[in-house]
Amino acid sequence: MTLDILKERGTPLDKQRFTWRDIAGLPYSKLDNDAFTRVRVILMNGIESEQNRFLHALARTNRSLQREAAVVRRIDQHQQTLVNWLNPADQSVLETTIGFEQVAIEVTASVAQSEPDPYLAQVYRFGLLEDFDHMYRYSALMDRVEGKDANSILQSYTDILPGRPTAVEHRHPFDDLRHPYVRSAAEPVTKMNALTIMAGENQTHDYYMTVGPTFSDPIARMLYAEIASIEEQHVTQYESIIDPDETWLEKWVLHEANEVYNYWSCAEFESDDRIKKIWQRFCDYELGQLHFVCDLFERVEGRDREELLPRTLPEPIQYKSQRDFVRETLREVPYRAVGPEIGPLEDTEESLAYREQLNSDGSPSEMVSAGYRWQPGTELAASR
Repeated sequence: MTLDILKERGTPLDKQRFTWRDIAGLPYSKLDNDAFTRVRVILMNGIESEQNRFLHALARTNRSLQREAAVVRRIDQHQQTLVNWLNPADQSVLETTIGFEQVAIEVTASVAQSEPDPYLAQVYRFGLLEDFDHMYRYSALMDRVEGKDANSILQSYTDILPGRPTAVEHRHPFDDLRHPYVRSAAEPVTKMNALTIMAGENQTHDYYMTVGPTFSDPIARMLYAEIASIEEQHVTQYESIIDPDETWLEKWVLHEANEVYNYWSCAEFESDDRIKKIWQRFCDYELGQLHFVCDLFERVEGRDREELLPRTLPEPIQYKSQRDFVRETLREVPYRAVGPEIGPLEDTEESLAYREQLNSDGSPSEMVSAGYRWQPGTELAASR
């Protein structure tokens, strides 16, 4: 079922209300809920976090938009809190980490297949290769530190196999910058794809930077530091594909449209009726926010919202196992990034020197997985 975002006005901002009991509601069950419910919760927390970050940056550089940004940002703050508080207290940091990597793999794979721009589709496949390997390294760490099988979180939707080795993913900053889409020519789905994956990767970076120091295991501490650095590279990559010449209001309209798109996608696939109602409610809230910002855009810039928005949304993000596409993408493991280009290329001297220096005392991702090969029930169970 499609959604006409130009026709549907959603809930007016003054009707978008919350209570503390509403905000801090019941979490999902890490054992009973489908794994993709966790995937959606993690991604939507990232989408809301990106909106909050964006609106703070907008307010710091646009005095005339501060009041409107403050109103919308407060609603987004409460939406993000409600979504984030759906995570259960009995889910360990490493279990949540495995969920983060499942988001990166399955959502990026879906986006890569929906992306009409061949160059940008290649960028997503390249990032997917690296996220896939991160899953493997964290699965080894979970086995080492907690004696748990990562598949209890993944529920067999996502493979646990090495991808492009994490140890060789470190690049000179120039080799993480990509060509941006052209705002006047790019399809709406291209713009939404870029915002979605950038938001997810930014949240992942922030999470790893927050939880990494909480581990006492020295390999765990180094692994989170290593992968957090690569997540910063991924944020650099994905934010660079967004046309920097978009105006602040143009970007704001696209952020709101992307929130509508993501909540609608979640609602289309959600199997938990209670959480499905949350996605539907927030989709309606975001429609109200979208048209509030579109009215502002038209009043301030004198441009029509139809210049930016499609009448109907693209096909929803596909919340289902992307195993076949991921396995096909794994054939591109030897690919490298040289400047903005990706392919069977040789690393630049700058990237080789940068990588050699970082790994000069050893590679945490290689240490944690030395001799590791995933099997059901963890290595400890296998040894018995």
